[in-house]
Amino acid sequence: MKGLFISGSGTDVGKTFVARHIIQILNEKYTVIARKPIESDCIKTDAGLIPKDAKVLNDACTNPESIDIVCPFRFEARVSGEKASAEQGAIVCLQDLVQAVQPTNDSDFVVIEGAGGFYSPIAQQALNSDFASALGLSVVIVVKDELGAINQALLSINAVKKHKLDVVMLVLNQIIPNDLANAEALSAYTDVKIVAFKKDQIKDFNAKVLALI
Repeated sequence: MKGLFISGSGTDVGKTFVARHIIQILNEKYTVIARKPIESDCIKTDAGLIPKDAKVLNDACTNPESIDIVCPFRFEARVSGEKASAEQGAIVCLQDLVQAVQPTNDSDFVVIEGAGGFYSPIAQQALNSDFASALGLSVVIVVKDELGAINQALLSINAVKKHKLDVVMLVLNQIIPNDLANAEALSAYTDVKIVAFKKDQIKDFNAKVLALI
């Protein structure tokens, strides 16, 4: 399988936002497909549960697929995938997730978004780290660019490396503009490529992503 696993330092750090942008960039180089195999906090409609994040990722692809392929396990509760599935009596195991993210074609480049942080529960007795390890793909870590980001970033990098996975880059997502210079400070403590996402420097971000992936 060719692709990336998108993880984060926690929830609400902008994983889906960054993943969508990465997909849009990589559409220039690859036939990109999206996978968010399990999602909680879905929108309840007459047609069923709509996975917000999975839809955003799928819509970013040049050739979007059926949402049932992109995200087969959907839950309404705003809790971990493990807890949400258990509460509904629909046990999802690690192998279910691995099977769900397989590409339609061998030539596809798969962008897979996890759920929460690298050590967040995602399936029955399985963490995102277990899922990423089972796939063996390079990892993109997303961290919210704020006070404390250096600590969050280094903890996440060490966690991924502990599982012998490659960190292709760490994205500092500057949701709120600041002058903390976290990217420069962080580069003194790790050899992982640090890429800042800033709304006024999108061209620079795009160029770095294309060079690294």
